[in-house]
Amino acid sequence: MTAQPDDPLEIAVDGGTVRGILLGGGRDGMVAWRGIPFAAPPVGELRFRAPRPVVPWTGVRDAREFGPVAMQSRDGNFIGVARSTPMSEDCLTVNVLRNAGTGTAGLRPVMVFIHGGAYSVGSSAEHPQNGEAFVREGDVVYVSFNYRLGALGYLDFTRYSTAERPIESNLGLRDQVAALRWVRENIEAFGGDPGNVTVFGESAGGNAVTTLMATPSAHGLFDRAIAQSSPANAIYPPDVTAVWAEEFVELLSESIDTDGVDSTSDDVAGALLAGADAEALVSAAVTLTLRTPDAHPGTIALSPVIDGELLPERPLDAFKEGRAARVPLIIGTNDREGSLFTGRLDILATTPKRIRAIFARTKKGARKAITAEYPGIPAKRPAADFGGDYAFWYPTVKVAERHSRFAPVHFYRFDIAPRLVRLAGFDATHGLDLYAVFDRMDGWFGRTMTSLGGRRDFLRTSRRMRAHWLAFAHDGRVDASLWPAYDEATRETLIIDVADRVESDPRASRRRAWQSFVPHI
Repeated sequence: MTAQPDDPLEIAVDGGTVRGILLGGGRDGMVAWRGIPFAAPPVGELRFRAPRPVVPWTGVRDAREFGPVAMQSRDGNFIGVARSTPMSEDCLTVNVLRNAGTGTAGLRPVMVFIHGGAYSVGSSAEHPQNGEAFVREGDVVYVSFNYRLGALGYLDFTRYSTAERPIESNLGLRDQVAALRWVRENIEAFGGDPGNVTVFGESAGGNAVTTLMATPSAHGLFDRAIAQSSPANAIYPPDVTAVWAEEFVELLSESIDTDGVDSTSDDVAGALLAGADAEALVSAAVTLTLRTPDAHPGTIALSPVIDGELLPERPLDAFKEGRAARVPLIIGTNDREGSLFTGRLDILATTPKRIRAIFARTKKGARKAITAEYPGIPAKRPAADFGGDYAFWYPTVKVAERHSRFAPVHFYRFDIAPRLVRLAGFDATHGLDLYAVFDRMDGWFGRTMTSLGGRRDFLRTSRRMRAHWLAFAHDGRVDASLWPAYDEATRETLIIDVADRVESDPRASRRRAWQSFVPHI
């Protein structure tokens, strides 16, 4: 192991030495190291290539500020980063946060968070205080990181790969594996236990967690997992992703003056991708993302691909056959995942046309059974619930039941929502759980959504939820008297609400209706 400097804020890591920053003081003091490279900058010839080893530096690297965020839209289908936030293809950095004091004896448990954002937007710096409540309340080492997004991370351009200009698949997923490998190799220097790592994420980050569990090269890099609102089945075979690649290249060529050159040929398309400005790649990805829900209903274009190499099979198949990492798992969804996805956010199967396309893939009996579970469909509310269940809830049920045959699983449903959020028709919608998990209620949005009441209840529920997450991160277990394990016989589920409760197989009739649904499940 590399000898550590005498200054406690200076840490020797792969590549050199970094110096962090002390946050606060006294009992709540923490120390943070930010913007540490975990791979070489994926720029120039390394665009569309798997992450390479860190480029060493000399002297002590300043690690007080977050690194640039991955290239993304600032105002596309999702609200991206603030106008003043630095953005770059050179984005592969990791952040570490822990208590400043000595804390408990020995090494601390490690919690690694993977941010969401539909693999389109987001970053580890989006909410700078994320992780502080976990560190303060549970004395863990909290880690977050950036990974490539959009066309640079989640479109499969391997059909345009040549010997002179190679292109690799699943770049964002490869970045995540590289970040976890960095944690395993470096976290002990920060006081973290490399043999006690919990990886967790929400939305696309939840998809990353369930996908990493099915990624052989990630096995052994984490010891337990938490998947919040994972669209676990948003993984596609190469024949599907090749269509999206072709559509993307057409969009890109339309936005760039190609002087009449036929950009549809594989060699020319590869050169176009390699030479395009990153901003042009982002813009074309936004357009493709907005088109896909209608052109290919029920799919999400920016997603991992079953490439037969890094990701050899659908994660749901890996869970079914016991080939996923056999680590303890917490997994669940929010009560009404789909209610958030309206307007430019509406990428789910929520419109009559999209719903018909989904139903066209299965048998009449299954259609009738599922339709009965959403009275009034395709009206707005039942359509939103159908779309949310199709994308998030039912695949999550399948992961839980299949993984429970091989490893401990704890299943939850997040139901609590402040009064204003319910009056607005969202209820416990997609992403609301992050305000509980990360104790974000002192921000302007947190205070606004509790302006009509419910703040105390939400804060109490938040503390209980974090206590479960922290207990799990420490030793892979939760209090079984409060939250029994999930199995296919009882399907006991923790309902996280004003007063938590355990229900056996909640929404059983809906689950049974979806059991007869054929495509991809």
